[in-house]
Amino acid sequence: MGVDSTTGTRAGTEVPVLAGAPLLGSLFDLTSDSLGTYLRAQQRHGDVVRVSAGPPGLRTELYCVFSAEGAQQVLASESANFRKDNPFYQEIRESLGNGLLTSQDEEYLRQRRLVQPLFTRRRVDGYASAVVAETRATLDTWVGAADGIVDVSDEMTRLALRAVARILFGTDVDATIDVIDRSFPVITEYVLRRGYSPANIPRSWPTPGNRRAAAAMDELYAVCDRIIAERRRGGADGTDGTDGAEGTEGDDLLTLLAAAQSADDAAFDAGELRDQVLIFLLAGHETTATSLAFALHLLGRHPEHQERAYEEISRALGDREPEAADLDRLPYLTQVLKEAMRLYPAAPVMGRKAVAASRIGGLTVPAGANVIVAPWVTHRHPDHWPDPERFDPERFTPEAEAGRPRYAWFPFGGGPRACIGQHFSMLESVIALAVMLREYEFEAVDREVPVGVGITLRADGPARCRLRRRTRERTEGA
Repeated sequence: MGVDSTTGTRAGTEVPVLAGAPLLGSLFDLTSDSLGTYLRAQQRHGDVVRVSAGPPGLRTELYCVFSAEGAQQVLASESANFRKDNPFYQEIRESLGNGLLTSQDEEYLRQRRLVQPLFTRRRVDGYASAVVAETRATLDTWVGAADGIVDVSDEMTRLALRAVARILFGTDVDATIDVIDRSFPVITEYVLRRGYSPANIPRSWPTPGNRRAAAAMDELYAVCDRIIAERRRGGADGTDGTDGAEGTEGDDLLTLLAAAQSADDAAFDAGELRDQVLIFLLAGHETTATSLAFALHLLGRHPEHQERAYEEISRALGDREPEAADLDRLPYLTQVLKEAMRLYPAAPVMGRKAVAASRIGGLTVPAGANVIVAPWVTHRHPDHWPDPERFDPERFTPEAEAGRPRYAWFPFGGGPRACIGQHFSMLESVIALAVMLREYEFEAVDREVPVGVGITLRADGPARCRLRRRTRERTEGA
């Protein structure tokens, strides 16, 4: 059997390697354009590819799995063999605690048992009015937008952060939003830099970067600890801890988390509560903000799809505000959102570490390997997505979805570690889009928006849209 001249491996016997620089491998490619690098790897070498990065002695080997079947194997059917033990997740643990995103084994199962009842469909549907209120508040700020233009990336980040903070904290949202908004970017940048570095200095060393991150974490922890202490004092007094504020009724998520327990599991202590809150803040606003921003941007580039979505919203809602039950009445708007999440998955890459050797796609991934599954690539796989860069909500009709493998589209992950908040994310996104599209037409000013990878996918440039207010006559006559 011959040697592959591109990869230097024996053809058919080993995982092919993406060619890189002699000294640093694909390090520069990954740091400058990781998503493009993964796409090239799949296009050149297929569905299981090894990517090497870093200098000799500090080199990282990534085993990238791009097929729908391989993603299902890693995330679901053989999930016990693929753990969250890589350096990136460790940095998240050290910065934002060991909540549902990063915990493992029995600790994860305990957390999941305690949190799952808080994310039932009926419970989540009760947050629809809070989403409407925060979306309306966002629209109010657009009235005086210069030249009628807003950056939907910035606006949706702010909206999603306010919505999740309101649902978590109830009436404490205004007291916490500025701290969260100020602290999270510093912490996430610090996590990224350390998570992808081949070697790190100790966090305890008083470097400028360490000090900035520590200050941001201290400020964020302090505001969470204060609110948790208030909830616990309120519970001890037999009250809900919200001073009877209208609209809270003690059912904000933090109050429910503080009270969560089961016959087999003790309630969360204060530190565990903070860990869950921090992860919910991170995962609950960055992912939804990405989906909303790119849905609006894509609709702004495709007015025919935007008009169809608007007409559906008008027929389904008339002049009333959307409710949770309206999701079933807005199938095309849901298809728009799913297609936006295909093209711009908020979690474009997911990492694991193999416990034991595994055969994926006929090739061997060794024990101890750092394994990557990449929705960014799988969502563009030519086997399942003809003309993959084209925006086409018709890909998500029930008939089209039934004809594809389960893991051809997996923006929320999958298997036992699938995102617990996926119904909330879909509910929030569809409702917010319905409110915004009924009031405004969006026209994309920036036709192309560069993207990068933080903890989640992010816009690396402006994503501006020009707004045109829809008239009352047009709404009533639709």
